[in-house]
Amino acid sequence: MRSKSSDAKLTGLFLDMLAAEQGAGPNTLDAYRRDLTDFSEFLARGGRDFAGAETQALRDYLADLDTRGFKSTTVARRLSAMRHLYRFLLNERIRADDPAAILSGPKRGRGLPKVLSISDVDRLLGRAKALTEVPEATAPQRLRAMRLYCLLEVLYATGLRVSELVTLPRAAARHEARMIVVRGKGNKERLVPLNEASRQAMADYLAAMEAAKPEKKKTTASSKWLFPSFGESGHLTRQHFSRDLKELAASSGLSPRLVSPHVLRHAFASHLLHNGADLRIVQTLLGHTDISTTQIYTHVVEERLKSLVRDLHPLAEK
Repeated sequence: MRSKSSDAKLTGLFLDMLAAEQGAGPNTLDAYRRDLTDFSEFLARGGRDFAGAETQALRDYLADLDTRGFKSTTVARRLSAMRHLYRFLLNERIRADDPAAILSGPKRGRGLPKVLSISDVDRLLGRAKALTEVPEATAPQRLRAMRLYCLLEVLYATGLRVSELVTLPRAAARHEARMIVVRGKGNKERLVPLNEASRQAMADYLAAMEAAKPEKKKTTASSKWLFPSFGESGHLTRQHFSRDLKELAASSGLSPRLVSPHVLRHAFASHLLHNGADLRIVQTLLGHTDISTTQIYTHVVEERLKSLVRDLHPLAEK
């Protein structure tokens, strides 16, 4: 007989372990929860649960995902969630076996990331800067424009993940600071350099917030966040920034579909590599634990090497 709450309890224990031992963040935990909930609901239709499911039930679930038209990347991610879950159940002696150990996932080619050109990024930054200087803008409109411009300058200067960007502390905006400490995935810290444009944008934005302070009934100027908000989190949300960025893209003559915070992170990495940066340095700046994650950008390196040989080799055709 299947216990209705057993899967929910096991999922909760598993997520607690990920948070405590691996430092998994809220977004990672939510993704695991969604994947495992879908898996649990599939098992429930056959009267099964996590603790009693056999390998064939897992294969049936993967086949069901394929039938439902899920992409191979999604199927692979769901399989990864199951593998992690059953490894946990085995280690905790909740199960005596691991039914996911012998499963193989779908083959998946790693697609190239969408990348904006340098001129595209210049256009976005130029438009964002222009919005901060509109004469007829109200004080709140100007402050919002300065926030967006600051977000863009910092993102393109550092390549931060959007969750890292919106949770930057107010202390990151010290004008003399040449580096910022970023707390990334797994609570790991890394140092990321700032350029002059990003430092100036942060300084101007903070000054504008201070100037607006007396006009607000409920001020955000005392917040610990660089990009505060009145929401539950206390800081600007990823979704809010993404919406503002897409609006900016549309007003800049770019397709909103092709512009997102993650695409700008890709632009940061690709433009560095195109201009000669070492792949290992870019790995460190992006906060990638494994170099294989950074290797999605090797096409940029390969194109640059081809260009160097074509232009500089003594026997190259002129």
